[in-house]
Amino acid sequence: MYDELKEIIEQSNNIVFLGGAGVSTESGIPDFRSADGLYNTKIKYGSSPEEIISHSYFMRHTETFYEYYFENMVYPEAKPNIAHFALAKLEEMGKLKAVVTQNIDNLHQLAGSKNVLELHGSVYRNYCMECGKFYPLKDIIDSEGVPKCECGGTIKPDVVLYEEPLDNDVWNKAYKAISEADVLIVGGTSLVVYPAASLVSAYRGNKLVLINKGETTYDHLAKLAIHDSIGRVFSEIM
Repeated sequence: MYDELKEIIEQSNNIVFLGGAGVSTESGIPDFRSADGLYNTKIKYGSSPEEIISHSYFMRHTETFYEYYFENMVYPEAKPNIAHFALAKLEEMGKLKAVVTQNIDNLHQLAGSKNVLELHGSVYRNYCMECGKFYPLKDIIDSEGVPKCECGGTIKPDVVLYEEPLDNDVWNKAYKAISEADVLIVGGTSLVVYPAASLVSAYRGNKLVLINKGETTYDHLAKLAIHDSIGRVFSEIM
């Protein structure tokens, strides 16, 4: 199994990686849907996590949103793990053409990846909803209450909340990269979050590799499906 994956990677110079929350769990960032994920933990706000991280909740209860957001979704001390570094190395070798990620933690970039397409944005980018001025995370993380721009406007994280569309430019680049890939490696995602999961259907090749602890509905389409942590898989082949 590992030898087959290693051979697939060695024989290709046009690989795209599509990753989800499972890529970052080994860096100490919880996922959403596992037994210990955010969606299965009791919260003190009287609303579900899905509701709290929605656009309408952000607009109605901005201060509570930020309290939850900083407590559960921002991990400035997190460091890249072996999977992040392995992908950066593959890019440096000229084999990996793009990382398409559902994560908002910037860990791929910290590991050295250059062409990272963030489908759901990044906690490290924030903007004023009035004047559009951008703020790095360090400028708002210690805010008391709702972070405010110098113009008085409310600052919003540049992340895609529920009820919000994905960025068209990022989506189109991701779709193009996957559709042109020789090998598509999907890792750390159960492929149940749409529209991100639908990107798998853009792949036109015959070397789909799925790496996830649990089964996915796409396993039967894969040339290789490995049910293990992505960190362990990359530690075996790199």
